[in-house]
Amino acid sequence: MIAILSLLLVVFLSILITRVATIALTHTGLTRESAKFQARSAFSGAGFTTSESEMVVNHPVRRRIVLILILIGNAGIVAAISSLILTFVRQGDSTTLTIRIVVLVTGILGLWAFASSRWVDRWLSRTVDALLKRHTDLNVTDYASLLHLTGEYRLAELRVEKDDWIDGLTLAEARLRDEGINVLGIKRADGTFLGNPTGETRAHNRDSLVLYGRIEAIGELDRREKGFRGDIEHREAIKEQQEVLSDEAQKDPE
Repeated sequence: MIAILSLLLVVFLSILITRVATIALTHTGLTRESAKFQARSAFSGAGFTTSESEMVVNHPVRRRIVLILILIGNAGIVAAISSLILTFVRQGDSTTLTIRIVVLVTGILGLWAFASSRWVDRWLSRTVDALLKRHTDLNVTDYASLLHLTGEYRLAELRVEKDDWIDGLTLAEARLRDEGINVLGIKRADGTFLGNPTGETRAHNRDSLVLYGRIEAIGELDRREKGFRGDIEHREAIKEQQEVLSDEAQKDPE
């Protein structure tokens, strides 16, 4: 049973590490979908050969994150395989094979539910965001040098998914500027790029929005779901932006 628990612990830590890396990569300007794929690819060592990988290896901060994932992933995979072997071949374990299989399958299903939970994702994202903000300084270096981005403001790309709060709304209806977010462009699912979207432009599932604003506000928008709760979070984001504008006005010497 110890080997099974060790295996489940390795799987849990692997999920946690890739989640943290995904959030860290989104802080460098990657879309959440791209960041998730690149984090899992680097950790597992499989599939890290797409054209998107160029955006990672050519960026110093992303490259460091991926390098750490590769190193940890190699050790984690070896540990997982060792624990799996010990689970079924260890001598002197009185636990029957059936019980060991049931415990292993139940544990993996539980971890799968944990990894797929939107509630866990939102809670973990907020926690990791706070820790990264306090203990690191992740900047979009290549954009920052070009656009002189400072403070909490970033240029980022957000992938619209089904059931996201913004899915199906026009930019006028979404009122993202009231949240401190400006939509600079929209890439449609068919590859069409709208470089100057208007208030009548509608966001659809699988669109990619090029956004400029506070990274915290963009992260909240990315996690927001359709429905009553999403509308409440939208109003709360507007109030928060008003406080930010008030603070900035007080600091403005003119």
